[in-house]
Amino acid sequence: MKLIGILGGMSAASTALYQARLNLLARERFGGLHSANLLVRSLDFAEIEAMQIADDWSGAGERLAWEAERLEAAGAELIVLATNTMHKVADAITARLSVPFLHIADATAHAVTGAGLLRPALIATAYTMEQDFYTSRLRAAGLDVVLPDKGDRQEIHRIIFEELCRDEVREASRQAFEAIAARLIEDGADSLILGCTEVCLLLDESNVGVPVFDTTRIHCDRAMDMAISGN
Repeated sequence: MKLIGILGGMSAASTALYQARLNLLARERFGGLHSANLLVRSLDFAEIEAMQIADDWSGAGERLAWEAERLEAAGAELIVLATNTMHKVADAITARLSVPFLHIADATAHAVTGAGLLRPALIATAYTMEQDFYTSRLRAAGLDVVLPDKGDRQEIHRIIFEELCRDEVREASRQAFEAIAARLIEDGADSLILGCTEVCLLLDESNVGVPVFDTTRIHCDRAMDMAISGN
């Protein structure tokens, strides 16, 4: 199994989900006492959030690229960025790496199209929903992305940053997300992408009426495939 480098901390909650999922996959695939071969760099999310708010994406890209280089120098043979939003600076990261970098939007698009679905809704941070660094990759794969309206986007963003990133899971917020998902289905969505790595704390196929694509699970599953196969 190749050494997977996780660039995380954005948030700490999502990084814990990545580690848990990858360890589960290793146990399922190899049995016994096997666990994932991981190298984790968890950043202080408050510093990254400050760059987001200041619109300092160049500075954030430089910081994450440097951290990814440190993972590679420490022996990581494959890098995953444990966040959807910060894939906005993926190009800055990949420009500095010589090992593979698995883009979460590409892995997700492959999973959706592979299921024969074409019109996924997207629930994510406002950055991910409103800017094109993520949706453009989904559309390039032939997907017709359905987005929540402005009011719903604002509420989703608030819940992610004020609650989920702080490990707070509230029933009222679960109900709000369920209602938003229902409206997206009414607008013609044939599936739902959980486009923020913490959204799975509130939504899954048990409370959404269409197939759900959890980007955390998809990213981890594909990373394990690559770590084992070498492709």
